[in-house]
Amino acid sequence: MKRLVLIAVCLAASACSKADAPPSPVVANAPPAAAANRSATSGRVSGKGPVPGSAGAVVVVLEPKGVRTFAAQSEKPVMDQAGLTFGPELLLVRTGQPVEFRNSDDTLHNVRVSHEETRTSAFNVAIPTGESYTYTFERDGFYRVGCDIHPAMAASIFAATTPYTTLADSEGRFTFEDVPAGSWIVTVYAGGKRLHKDVEITGGVTYVTIE
Repeated sequence: MKRLVLIAVCLAASACSKADAPPSPVVANAPPAAAANRSATSGRVSGKGPVPGSAGAVVVVLEPKGVRTFAAQSEKPVMDQAGLTFGPELLLVRTGQPVEFRNSDDTLHNVRVSHEETRTSAFNVAIPTGESYTYTFERDGFYRVGCDIHPAMAASIFAATTPYTTLADSEGRFTFEDVPAGSWIVTVYAGGKRLHKDVEITGGVTYVTIE
């Protein structure tokens, strides 16, 4: 009988102990391990550069200081011709990745492209109505685009090895998402000038001002 009473007392004490113990903490919206790991190895780069003016758009490029391999582009950039106009006026492309040039106009066009700095010709081809031409740029930098048949037509292309290229908005602001941690260089092309700034990505948001 004493043994049964002792067991009953122990069970009651255990129940009270569990009832009095504080509840385990619950973290709302706790990220899974994979997401937490990503946040520690990549981040966002937001910044402000010169305000675009009459000199044209402001191109912002984020390049790694060391050697880094990037995934291939998911979509092929396209420059079209319609209404005797190249569109877009400035196209951002990846060096070593294909670019498509189309003719959606009702007349024959040719596309003449040359590297702006070296003046070296990239290609010069005729594109009939409804057809296209694919080309892969092998050198970074700006390219001039024209049509010999219609001299008033003009556009520009900027090629970069890095996938982190963008145009600043009307206030000079720009953002890059999912940038791997490490040492990078931000380069801004504005009004014929080239501005540089080093940036260290450690996760979270990194702010950069280049003026």
